[in-house]
Amino acid sequence: MRSRNIIGLLMLLLFLFPLPAFPQAERTPLTLELLQERLRTPTVREGSLSVDLRQMMIDLRPENAAFRDAFYQLLRKELQKTGSKPLGLDLSNSLIQGDFIGSDLGLRTPLYAQAIAPIFTAAEQEQLESLRVVCLQSLTVALPSSKDCRSLLATPAAASDISVFRGSLVLEKTHFTGKVQFSNTFFLQSVNVQGAIFNQQANWQETRFGRSASFANATFRRESQWQSSIFFDKANFKQTQFQENAYFQESFFADTANFNQANFKLLAQFNRTQWQGNADFSGVRFINSAQFTKAIFNEFLFLEEATFEQAVTFREAQFHQPVNLRGASILNQADFSDAGFAKTAFLNVSGLAFNSNQAKILGNSGQIGKKLVVATLQGNQNVLRNLGQNFRQLQQIADANQIEYTKQQLRLAELSRRLVGININDASKKSLVNLGFSPTQAEAIIRRRQIKPFRNTSELLSLADIDLETYTKLSPQIVVGEPLFLGGWLLLAWNWLTLSLLLLLSGYGTDFRLVFGVGTIAIAYFGWLFWLIDRLRRLYPSAIIPTVDESIWMLTSFSVLTLLGLLAIFRSAEQPWLTLACLVIIIVPVPVILLLRLYQQGRYHDLMDTSYFTEDGSMRQLRLLIGRLPVIPRYEIFRDRYMPLLWDRRWNWLNYYDFSLNNLLRLGFNDVRLRDKHLPGIISTLAWYQWSLGILYITLLLWTLSRTIPGLNLLIYLK
Repeated sequence: MRSRNIIGLLMLLLFLFPLPAFPQAERTPLTLELLQERLRTPTVREGSLSVDLRQMMIDLRPENAAFRDAFYQLLRKELQKTGSKPLGLDLSNSLIQGDFIGSDLGLRTPLYAQAIAPIFTAAEQEQLESLRVVCLQSLTVALPSSKDCRSLLATPAAASDISVFRGSLVLEKTHFTGKVQFSNTFFLQSVNVQGAIFNQQANWQETRFGRSASFANATFRRESQWQSSIFFDKANFKQTQFQENAYFQESFFADTANFNQANFKLLAQFNRTQWQGNADFSGVRFINSAQFTKAIFNEFLFLEEATFEQAVTFREAQFHQPVNLRGASILNQADFSDAGFAKTAFLNVSGLAFNSNQAKILGNSGQIGKKLVVATLQGNQNVLRNLGQNFRQLQQIADANQIEYTKQQLRLAELSRRLVGININDASKKSLVNLGFSPTQAEAIIRRRQIKPFRNTSELLSLADIDLETYTKLSPQIVVGEPLFLGGWLLLAWNWLTLSLLLLLSGYGTDFRLVFGVGTIAIAYFGWLFWLIDRLRRLYPSAIIPTVDESIWMLTSFSVLTLLGLLAIFRSAEQPWLTLACLVIIIVPVPVILLLRLYQQGRYHDLMDTSYFTEDGSMRQLRLLIGRLPVIPRYEIFRDRYMPLLWDRRWNWLNYYDFSLNNLLRLGFNDVRLRDKHLPGIISTLAWYQWSLGILYITLLLWTLSRTIPGLNLLIYLK
């Protein structure tokens, strides 16, 4: 018992007074003798020879000039030796005091093929010559500013050389107290700078990384310069800390660039940078402004959960693949002005943290709204609301309407799922099995919902019998919600139908040109229909048919108006064929049935030689006929003003379009109405049918105008 008490007391003291951490192995001061020894006995690391200067304290300060000069001379001599296996340099865990001029360690060589130093192998020479290809690709952005590219592109090639580092460079957890200089250096092997600390300026301008380069977890406490650098292989800056300005303008990334969870405390400049592979900025925190002006992204750009505390600029950038902003935070301003998007490119803003009262998203009016995409309506309603308000405050009404259109499309998809999807809260076991669940899984679902109804699909994964593969496969087909009865289902179906019509015929009130195209076709169609009914009455015993000239004028005008309507629909509708199908279903079946019935039963009434249509003969002027009905009034004094249409006039065919325009748009050059004597009921029914459609159309038109006219739009929607 006493021994147990002693052990317990010792453990308590251990927790209260923890032992100090074991210090790292002390660094060995590097002397010329030790350096010469290490140069004579290089070590093999990861299959390559390298000078082992790990865990050293190297003093390169001006007061130690003699050692510094000898250090560079001895290293340069060994690193530049000829041989099939190049010699690398390993400075891991070392402390470098004073400025480190790494570019002096490489071999200076011209860049054009005829003068490349013969010590290079064929593969190394090919690497050096590949620089010309990258320089040519850089011309798509601007004339390269780097000396080597300018010399290679000159005709004839101008004299220019570069420092070539043949072996690998390892600076893992190396601490540099002074400036670091690797500008205008070509690394033919990999560069590993993981966990390194740079106390002063780090200069990597016009550096070429022939193999993978890793700066993961490195810390740049002062300005870091990477202008016009080229990364031929993967570049890794994961969790790198840039505590002052970082300049990457005109750099070239030929492969994947990983900046995951990096931290930019001050300016991050990536202007005119080219990204041939994926650019991963997920989880990056930009505390100050970030600039990507005129950058070219040929593959995916990942900005998931990135934080932009100040302005971020993508002005004139080119995007060839989607940009993922899922869960990102824009706290100031994101500028996409004059940015170019390929057909496959868009901005995924699902879960975007964005407050339109504090931040702004800028872009070309009429373009940027079409490129903002969210996956589902659930969880993104606030995102869409803020985006819509952002564009209304900027008076970019087209983009605000596009956001609203996107929102309603997602709502329609959600309604469709609720109508035809399987609700796991009330589906039978047979329905669940037919959907794809196994009988055991279906029974587990039924037992679970009897205890507590499902609230979302992800709760299926809490069941032991449901595996991830089954969930991923079937989740798009299932619905979670309250059970629907017949009345609720019918109401839901009605909402689906009306929303579908609004989206197809007007873009949910966001596209006036689409509404105009729909109305033009409807006016032309009904005008032609009324002309046909009025002028083609019978062939015998005495023919009552239109003249050839009138028929040509009517058919030509009908074709022109229909073509104008089709052009408007196909240029503005997202699904033009569905829009046309919807329009045909509304305006064709009922009139065609009535027309066939009319000619089937024939016409044998009085006044067969007189038009069914009358016009107000008291005046001819453009009129707004809001309260007009399609039949002449009963009061005799008003009836005296209405006279039958004149069939013998060449312009008579225009009156039928006028009547159709009156019915549908409540606008016309004359008040044309049906007579009320000796009029077949089918013709009256057809006129009232179009008049009823006109009420719906004029409502749709005014609603669309209220959402697309900037002044009226702001009055309605802004607080």
